Amino acid sequence: MRLIITIGLGLILALFSAALTYSTPPAMEGSFGAAAFFMQATSTPPPQDLSEIGSTDGIILMGFLIALIIVIPILVRRKSWIEND
Repeated sequence: MRLIITIGLGLILALFSAALTYSTPPAMEGSFGAAAFFMQATSTPPPQDLSEIGSTDGIILMGFLIALIIVIPILVRRKSWIEND
């Protein structure tokens, strides 16, 4: 029974992943005919990137925060464990 559940969950995960990554081809392909006459080429403005390349300040800060959330309760409990021995 465990094998069937594992295979079933794996299959569902694979199908779900395939459904999320599939992209349909563009609907408008080929010649446009008379519609091409009315289409105007517009320039797209370059994207404004607000992030700094190589900046990991936020990641480091979150790493320290997570480490403190884990370490502080352990240190608090450690004192009570030492007192009980």
